[in-house]
Amino acid sequence: MTVPQPMMTAPSPTAHNSADPVEAIELDLLLEAIHRRYHYDFRSYSRPSLRRRADLLRRRLDCATLSDVQSRLLREPELLPVMTDCMTVQVSEMFRDPRYFRTLREKIIPHLRTFPSLKVWVAGCSAGEELYSLAILFREEGLESRTLFYATEINPSALARAEAGIFDLDRIPLFTANHQKSGGRSSLSDYYTAAYGAAVFDKSLRARTVFAEHSLACDAVFSEVHLVSCRNVLIYFDQPLQDRAVALFRESLAHGGFLGLGMNESLRFSGHADAFTPFASEDRIYRRSAMVPNREARHVAA
Repeated sequence: MTVPQPMMTAPSPTAHNSADPVEAIELDLLLEAIHRRYHYDFRSYSRPSLRRRADLLRRRLDCATLSDVQSRLLREPELLPVMTDCMTVQVSEMFRDPRYFRTLREKIIPHLRTFPSLKVWVAGCSAGEELYSLAILFREEGLESRTLFYATEINPSALARAEAGIFDLDRIPLFTANHQKSGGRSSLSDYYTAAYGAAVFDKSLRARTVFAEHSLACDAVFSEVHLVSCRNVLIYFDQPLQDRAVALFRESLAHGGFLGLGMNESLRFSGHADAFTPFASEDRIYRRSAMVPNREARHVAA
């Protein structure tokens, strides 16, 4: 999922206090307008995060109030890319939380090897860092040729960056260190070409990837998969939207498939907890249960 980089400009003196009831009404109306005009549904995202992102959008558009932002968005559709970049989350890195990828390599891959073909869903793929990490891991483990990847993202500009596979060269040392810590079997430099301050990742890494716009807030399931990796996305949702997203993962996963979440995310208190069994709790990896009891969900371990 995509987060805007922080603006370096100072907050406007006209910015409202987050507790201002008028601003709360303006935010609700702005979100409703975005949904009705452009079909992007942010209404169930976490309010504190939305307030920050809406204020970023207000400053980007040089508006005094969120009501002014709403007016401009309704009448100027060319501002849609600015809106999606500000209202979505774009912070990620390759092999982020290396231990997660090491656990995938050592504990999940042996189970995935038992399937004749595989499908992997990277939900909220941002600019593609998670996708390329998984593609490299699956190549190193000999599973790439029988795996189809789905990379989905609500932000079309981020999705385009993911499909291009180009990253700033100054990010590569961190990516390389993460890859090594994750148990990488080769050098990360084997997978990209450096030129003009950028690292261009090999096209073959995305040859078996379907890139698609998809919203966890309003879109449906599109395929049965064996692994869902959706990390650091649910933390931006309120509880009902978290439950909706987990329900999509439940419906998408084959029995015995795996769900990977971010280190600050959990299925604890989820309305669909009974559909999953903790598999590697410390790494937030869960397994789709074979049977789902028709009763109120039990709390699972974090």
